[in-house]
Amino acid sequence: MKVSELARQAGVTAETVRHYTREGLLAPSRDPGNGYHHYDRQDLERLGFIQRARTLGFSLSEIHDILGHADHGDSPCPMVRDLLAARLPQIRRRIRELEELASRMEQAMKTWEKMPDGVPDGHSLCRLIESVPTPSQEEDA
Repeated sequence: MKVSELARQAGVTAETVRHYTREGLLAPSRDPGNGYHHYDRQDLERLGFIQRARTLGFSLSEIHDILGHADHGDSPCPMVRDLLAARLPQIRRRIRELEELASRMEQAMKTWEKMPDGVPDGHSLCRLIESVPTPSQEEDA
């Protein structure tokens, strides 16, 4: 099948298929008559695997390594477990950081409701942002 057909069956764009092909995640054959890529059922299954791995947060580089293990007959499962075990604490920390950011944004919005708009005057650019304490000022408080 051609790029567009594979993309349609997998529910992705043709550019996604081309990108994964350039990255070496898909290895289609070439039509000797016109040089076009030709994808088969195995490429469709592999594309589905790539999509599932992406939903778990794996990078294309990590997916390449996972597929490499599988292509050589080695189980990638231990590596997959280790990658997720290492990533999960990072994700939880990032969630906490985003929650803190959302709280700061909510507090700023609440404070700014009462503040008038200002015009830059050579000393001030935006009174709203300048009213927010810097991290060092928050630590001193």
